[in-house]
Amino acid sequence: MVFLLLAASFLLAAFLSGTAGRTVSWLLYVLALLIVLRPAILPGPRWRWPSRILLVGGLAATVAAVATHDRIIRGIASLWLAALLAFAIATVVWRVLVRQKVVTLETIFGALAAYLMIGFTFAALLGAVAQFQHGALFAQGQPSNPSTIQYFAFVTMTTTGYGDVVAAGEPARTLAVADALTGQIFLVTLVARLVSIFGTTRSGS
Repeated sequence: MVFLLLAASFLLAAFLSGTAGRTVSWLLYVLALLIVLRPAILPGPRWRWPSRILLVGGLAATVAAVATHDRIIRGIASLWLAALLAFAIATVVWRVLVRQKVVTLETIFGALAAYLMIGFTFAALLGAVAQFQHGALFAQGQPSNPSTIQYFAFVTMTTTGYGDVVAAGEPARTLAVADALTGQIFLVTLVARLVSIFGTTRSGS
């Protein structure tokens, strides 16, 4: 369910423009995070309050990002969403690596959902940079709107390297390198390993 919601959010953000399209995309996005951070998934009771604080802040960030044009507020909202996504990734990876001993289809989709969230995390970080810095985020006059930022984050994460959108300077270049490294390391280690042992019980269980 989380994987499907994130994929739907990605597609809606790419094909729908305007406030209505962004709102629907963000709602699916937050719903996926609500599922990930529900109490039954978290490692223990001590993680519930941090997750609740992040989720409430995430909902507020969603409203702020859609309703306001203030660059500082939108930048802070993007940073908060990046923190929420990082927490959600850690939760999913913990569940995939620790709680589930038998590698099932749910395990694979959990890892793929975390992979998508890595892309969304770097998109949120790049969005924050676009709001905070005065210079252009991308070279060659490319717009730093949500669709272009999401496109750049995922193309970079998969190391496709079309070259049509390029980071103009720091810190966007550093984030692009970190995005590519994180995505590839995650894909060729965790996801590839889980696929290779699909249907079996992992050692150490």
